Amino acid sequence: MKTETLLVLAEAYAQHRDLELSTVSTYAAVDGKFFPGLKRGASCTLRRAAKVLAWFDQNWPADLDWPKDIDRPSAKRRAA
Repeated sequence: MKTETLLVLAEAYAQHRDLELSTVSTYAAVDGKFFPGLKRGASCTLRRAAKVLAWFDQNWPADLDWPKDIDRPSAKRRAA
């Protein structure tokens, strides 16, 4: 998984909910500097990326389409 994937999700969520990226970062990663850090070129562990992706999967707004070019974890479980 690329950090850009997490940023796409975070920015779409932030825009849709009218939130700052740091606020979404606090919700999804329990760290207000997580997404701003990724934007500046920081990295993260695969474990943390998976946890953040799972948070978005579970908390994604029903009235917002999941980005088509990003695999959604729950969609894979339903297909199995």
